[in-house]
Amino acid sequence: MKRIISVSRRTDIPAFYGDWFMRRLEDGFAGVVNPFGGRKYIVLLKPTDVVCFVFWSKNFNPFLENLKVIDQMGYKFYFNYTVTALPEVFESNVERQAAIEGLKQLSRTYSPRHINWRFDPIIISSLCGRDFYIKAFEELALEFEGLVERCYFSFVTEYGKVKRNFGELEKTAGVKITNCGEDFKIDLANELSETASRHGMRMFSCCGDYLVNNRIQKGHCIDGSVIESLFFPEGLAYKEKPTRKECGCTESSDIGTYDTCPHGCVYCYANVNKHRACKAFESHDKDSAFLGYSKSKSDRWLAEIQSGITEKDSGQLKF
Repeated sequence: MKRIISVSRRTDIPAFYGDWFMRRLEDGFAGVVNPFGGRKYIVLLKPTDVVCFVFWSKNFNPFLENLKVIDQMGYKFYFNYTVTALPEVFESNVERQAAIEGLKQLSRTYSPRHINWRFDPIIISSLCGRDFYIKAFEELALEFEGLVERCYFSFVTEYGKVKRNFGELEKTAGVKITNCGEDFKIDLANELSETASRHGMRMFSCCGDYLVNNRIQKGHCIDGSVIESLFFPEGLAYKEKPTRKECGCTESSDIGTYDTCPHGCVYCYANVNKHRACKAFESHDKDSAFLGYSKSKSDRWLAEIQSGITEKDSGQLKF
């Protein structure tokens, strides 16, 4: 059974691991370690196995030439492109202007319908409050007018590791995070949606159903209906499979690995700390089937999987 492949919620593959991904396409599969339990399995990646790739990144520029090859190979894809307005202290290794130019190039090469602009997350702090976001969103929406139709947003979720990072940020940089109530968030979201509408965009709330109204729709970052409208006018069978509370995503398989993204974002739920992530990036082996693991370990796991395969299910080989 063909599957939608997420590339990736867990790390920024287009920005940092394009060489690894292209090697995975050559071999026709990727190894994955389930981050919640450790089960190891194979996700098949041949064109006959893939409905669509959903690429996630803060910077697609290093991946643009690869996309041409992927397109020529016959794969279908669309983009979740994150461009926030956050001060540098929250995103220490993100080149925003380069990201803005990369989004423009993607839109012109493919189409505005291929892009979900993620203005995500919104963090209310001593550095960036309501007025900051209203001004910054207006500036970005103006930049992207005619190039983007959908804008996805959410307010930051303070998972345990995120809360620890925020505490450290307050100690080292004096930045205080403000926990705002729902009324504040609703008012700000509605104002942003008015701005989006003026620039020809629709707003989508990611994992925040209390923000949904007649102007803001429920977000589906991996969206079977978008894939259907882009690539399958004859129809596409798909089903929702949320990854967390109030998530509206369509079922997919993610091939990324936690603790491998060196963007250094303090709000990131996928890294324990940026030092570990940077070390993983510096030592990664593009020939390893499992991202973030050595080739010797990866080869051992592949041999174990091959010897223990008992079934082939939904594009994943299990053991």
